[in-house]
Amino acid sequence: MPTMFVKLGLPLHDLFRPFLFLFMSCACRSWAALEDAGFTYNGFRGANISLDGIAQITPNGLLMLTNQSLRQLGHAFYTYPLHFKNNLSDDGNVFTFSTTFVFGILPKLQNLGGHGIAFVITPSGGLPGAQPSQYLGLTVSNNGNPYNRFIAVELDTILNNEFSDIDSNHVGIDINNLTSLCSVPVSYVTNGGNRKNLSLISGKPTQVWVEYNGLEKRMDITLAPIDVPKPNIPLLSCSLNLSPIMQDPMYVGFSSSTGSFVTNHYVLGWSFKMNGPAKDLTISQLPKLPRLGPREHSKFLTVGLPIIGLILASALISVVLSIVRRKIKFAEVVEDWELEYGPHRFKYRDLYIATKGFKEKELLGIGGFGRVYRGVLPTSKIQVAVKRVSHESRQGLREFIAEIVSMGRLRHRNLVQLLGYCRRQRELLLVYDYMPHGSLDKFLFDQPKVTLNWSQRFGVIKGVASGLLYLHEGWEQVVIHRDVKSSNVLLDSEFNGRLGDFGLARLYDRGADPKTTHVVGTFGYIPPEITRTRKASPSTDVFSFGAFMLEVACGRRPIDPQTSSTDKIILVDWVFSCWSRGKILETVDPNLGSDYVTEEMDLVLKLGLLCSHSIPTARPTMRQVVRLLVGDAPLPESSLRGLGATGQAFAHGKGLNKFATSHPSSSLGKTTTTQLSLVADSLLSTGR
Repeated sequence: MPTMFVKLGLPLHDLFRPFLFLFMSCACRSWAALEDAGFTYNGFRGANISLDGIAQITPNGLLMLTNQSLRQLGHAFYTYPLHFKNNLSDDGNVFTFSTTFVFGILPKLQNLGGHGIAFVITPSGGLPGAQPSQYLGLTVSNNGNPYNRFIAVELDTILNNEFSDIDSNHVGIDINNLTSLCSVPVSYVTNGGNRKNLSLISGKPTQVWVEYNGLEKRMDITLAPIDVPKPNIPLLSCSLNLSPIMQDPMYVGFSSSTGSFVTNHYVLGWSFKMNGPAKDLTISQLPKLPRLGPREHSKFLTVGLPIIGLILASALISVVLSIVRRKIKFAEVVEDWELEYGPHRFKYRDLYIATKGFKEKELLGIGGFGRVYRGVLPTSKIQVAVKRVSHESRQGLREFIAEIVSMGRLRHRNLVQLLGYCRRQRELLLVYDYMPHGSLDKFLFDQPKVTLNWSQRFGVIKGVASGLLYLHEGWEQVVIHRDVKSSNVLLDSEFNGRLGDFGLARLYDRGADPKTTHVVGTFGYIPPEITRTRKASPSTDVFSFGAFMLEVACGRRPIDPQTSSTDKIILVDWVFSCWSRGKILETVDPNLGSDYVTEEMDLVLKLGLLCSHSIPTARPTMRQVVRLLVGDAPLPESSLRGLGATGQAFAHGKGLNKFATSHPSSSLGKTTTTQLSLVADSLLSTGR
């Protein structure tokens, strides 16, 4: 054949070069596959494991290296050899490798176990001729012979002076010899930096990590209970060059032995990886260790059961009494006529829990109609405000709840949502949306840390006006609030104004006349005609809204006591007086300084006067007010100048002398009704 190739004129080395290249490529690929070899066993049923001695795999998947037999040994090796060296290179350095396993040592007698477990790397898939007891099934009497060729990580539970052991609970690294090259007592470091002792024969599963760095030639060993994450600091770190010791290939596995004290040695799971970290074991999938020692017969049946019986009987009586007391404590008044309002009714128990028992620290405020508490509903975790109101008349209460439930259907971004109610004994509880910034009056009069700027105030005015327009014209019935004032305007998380507290509100069908009612409300916000007619109408709310606009712009209450005398300033009269002198901007809240839009402020002050007119028909409707505030219609200056020349009859004292005789009437109320009506009609001609 060589003659034939020569005749073809081809050199032999050129002819075989492709075959050599193909052979080397296949060899390299095979070697690379071997270099990255690894396996993971969460339990050993069906695992590729070769057993020797008394080692066996239990039905539930435990690898049992020894049983309760004296002076016996057990071996378990991964069936296939592994290549730890790159034999294609000249240096023959050992690859990086990593393994982790979970073991358990269960001694028959407490604190008397022997002799331990060793993770071992050896040239053969077994250790023929090895001895039990202190030799751990690793070697025979020629301990230390360099031809032993094994590397072991021992988990030693016996103090043996023959091998210079440091104690009876240590970890060591053995090279061809049971006298450890490096050893340390067993403990572990928590991630908090605390070191804790650990017993190898505790009978509890323990995890071991063995990591060899082929580049740095260092072996790290870490231990921890299986319910503790791998510590960041290894227990033992030893500089070690395995290249002169390792043959190739090698087998990996476990060796264990017993001596005078019988001990069960178990491995629950095992993971190994060449050239990388071993895959984490799935702790929940590992088989369970058997019970340590015989089942103890407790004194439960003879002593504990009668005692527990007495305790349970006492507890049952206490529970029954507690339930009875709780039912009495949380008893509610529910009558047949209320069933139709079911979706709007809250349980008293839920409101009690939400407000933490109506504790004082949850109190948001106290008003003329009750106390308001902050709460968090236990089921939905929604923040609410709960108002507690006392009630007396059953018939009046029925009508009141009917209106409350009806108003619970109101939906507008500038109204505080009434979520429902609860009735208990002589108490009515109203549940509202929670407004985190509380009521507006605190920002106007209580010297707050945060002062509302003009943009925020003007936004609140427009928002409340929009809410009132919805109440008067935007719903299926006409709703009269009857208590529009700054303390009933609440601010949400973005300082938007929302009109709340519908405790005095009244409803009537469109086209019907309002019913006669009691004079209710807050002095300074009540129009003069209500004391005569006792009928609330949309113009009643317009009057209150006018007073509200003036107090927001001026930072004064409608009836403002002077500090130097017993006289009281009526805000609308004072603003009118300044307007008639052409100095209306002198009434602006001093806290604003000059930081406001003059046109907007002028509009709010003049519109506040117009809404506070003593003649109901001369007041604008809320639709006209909204149009003026948003700029859809101008407020004619010529008509305002005419009004300033003739004066305006507010007649607050005259209209309310039956309500509060101690307050003098305005000195400006001398204009005839005809003049006022003509001026008002002129003012509103563009907004109707």
